[in-house]
Amino acid sequence: MIRRVLIASFLAIFTAGLAVGQEAQVVAIKAGRLIDVENGRILTNQVILIKGEIIEAVGADLAIPEGANVIDLSDATVVPGFIDTHVHLVGDTEGNYYETIFRKSFVDAAVTAHINARKTLDAGFTTVRDVGDVGFVSVALKNAINDGKIPGPRMVTATCYIGSTGSHGDLVGFSPWLDTNMPPEMSCVADGVDEVRAKVRYLIKYGADVIKFGASAGVLSEEASVGAPQYSQEEMNAIVEEATLHGVKVCAHAHGTEAIKMAIRAGVASIEHGSMLDDEAIAMMKERGTYLSADIYNDDYIVAEYLKLGYPQKIIDKEKLVGRVQRESFRKAVKAGVKISYGTDAGVYPHGWNAKQFAKMVEWGMTPMQAIQAATFSGADLLGWQDKVGAIKPGAYADIVAVRKDPLSDVSVFEKPDFVMKGGKVYKR
Repeated sequence: MIRRVLIASFLAIFTAGLAVGQEAQVVAIKAGRLIDVENGRILTNQVILIKGEIIEAVGADLAIPEGANVIDLSDATVVPGFIDTHVHLVGDTEGNYYETIFRKSFVDAAVTAHINARKTLDAGFTTVRDVGDVGFVSVALKNAINDGKIPGPRMVTATCYIGSTGSHGDLVGFSPWLDTNMPPEMSCVADGVDEVRAKVRYLIKYGADVIKFGASAGVLSEEASVGAPQYSQEEMNAIVEEATLHGVKVCAHAHGTEAIKMAIRAGVASIEHGSMLDDEAIAMMKERGTYLSADIYNDDYIVAEYLKLGYPQKIIDKEKLVGRVQRESFRKAVKAGVKISYGTDAGVYPHGWNAKQFAKMVEWGMTPMQAIQAATFSGADLLGWQDKVGAIKPGAYADIVAVRKDPLSDVSVFEKPDFVMKGGKVYKR
């Protein structure tokens, strides 16, 4: 009897201890300047109350609860954690081009992907849309981050890129005897309406949150064109229709004008790159609410560094052909009021450099506030995560970045953030 009482008492104490341990401490951030990205305005002397992962309240006159952990950012500008809607965490620019193709596999990429994730988080990017990997490594990376096993940004992942035979999504220019060392379906090469539908189902089955396909040719591959359509209208329609049945959005890699228009007609949520926009394409994007996710920084890096990395001259020439045109298209899209999300193609240039694009977006037509909104509120809208990320507001995750200098005077200050918090946990201070 005594033994039972002792056991019952121990269990009661242990359970009570768990309850106390699970009670999240309140964190209070004192923000000297807070950028309200939803309304495009600056708020001063704000208090942000956080419990666990979630923001509970924001305001100028909030009482700080007794015992709260106070973080004083009263001499800083505070913004929501940034969102990059076009990254490749499973891959980087290190190593020679041909060595990477012939001597490495997706296993090598898997071993180092967590390093890229941490660099991205430290750069202030607390949410990313990963739009292309191999071997479903991005799904494993996302799961490990979500489980708290490794630090990294929240991930929306497309898994592998759906492309037609001989397209930008295929390994072009090499012997057909080369083997991918993985099952054929994992290559994501698909032709015809039935095959692309099946590929969409396959990717969603194994963890894709978004579908990406190649509407046009590309730059960093050896097919002749940079912008020609690489799927028919019927194939593009089928990809979007099938994904929509599963409640999944679609984004399209598209450089060429006609391929961009075909993808818009099919109903994609976003155009990636969007290098050769004409007035009709811009009008179509405005009418349908299609986002442009344009990587307008990395031209600088590719032209400066890729010959050193062993890339063929053909690829460098393609980049020179498209780089300036893409930036001019971006300027026209901004002026016309097309929806813009912040997408960098990080992985094409070093991870952790994501914020270098802010200055380019301002140089090519955006105000600093618009660039910040593209990397926060607009990115959340594209992902369908408006209630979770992209703004400092009650109910959202406590994803917060701070800089000492004024980003509205010089947006490049985001390249070296002074403070990074994701989900209420401080990663850089």
